[in-house]
Amino acid sequence: MSFLSRLLQKTTAEKTAAVLPTIPALWQEFEEWLAVHWPEGLADLNQGATAEQLRALEVALGVSLPAPFVECLKIHNGQQGNAGGMFDNSEFLSTDAIAEQWNVWRELLESGEFEGIASETERGVRTDWWNRNWIPFTHNGGGDHYCLDLQPATDGALGQVITMWHDMGERRIVAVNFHAWLAEYVASVRAGNIEYSEDFGGLVNTDYIEP
Repeated sequence: MSFLSRLLQKTTAEKTAAVLPTIPALWQEFEEWLAVHWPEGLADLNQGATAEQLRALEVALGVSLPAPFVECLKIHNGQQGNAGGMFDNSEFLSTDAIAEQWNVWRELLESGEFEGIASETERGVRTDWWNRNWIPFTHNGGGDHYCLDLQPATDGALGQVITMWHDMGERRIVAVNFHAWLAEYVASVRAGNIEYSEDFGGLVNTDYIEP
C-alpha cells in the first residue's frame, strides 16, 4: 500500500473518530440500555482486559490491534458466555476466546483446507477464504464472525470490520473501522432497531422478531 493510501486511510479514521462519541461514552450508553432492557446481558460482560492480557493476545496473533478495539477490551474483556449474544446474537469474544477462534482458522489454513478456494468479496477485501490478519471479535457458535480486517485489499481500510462465514464465500464490509461499527450498533440499539429476543436468546435486529 502506498504512503498516500495509508495517509488517506489515517485521515478518514481520524475524521470518523472526531465526530463519534468516545468508546467509553458508547459503552456507558449501551450499559444504561442493558440495565433496563437486558440486565442478564449486562451481568455477563467481563471486567476490562489487563495490559498483560492485551499484550499476550497481540503476540499470539502477531498483530498490533487498532487502538479503539484495545480501548473497548480495556472496558469489557468480552462476555462470560452465560447469557445470549451481545452483538447480532453473537458472543462478544474475550481475549482468550479471540485467540482460540483465530487458532481454529489458523490450523485449518496450515492444514491446506483452503487451498484453491477463493471467497466472494466486496471491493477492498482480499479474496482469501480466510486470512491470518482477519481477527474475529464475535462468534455465533456456528463458526461465523465479525472480524477486524488488518490486511485489506488495495481499496480497503486498515481495521475495517468484515463478515466471515464458515460455509459461505461472501465477505462483506460492514464498517470502516471498529469505532464506527460500535457507534452504529449502539445507535441502533437505542433507536429500538435491535432488542433482546427470548426466542433467539440474545440481541437481534427487530426485523427477525415475529410480532
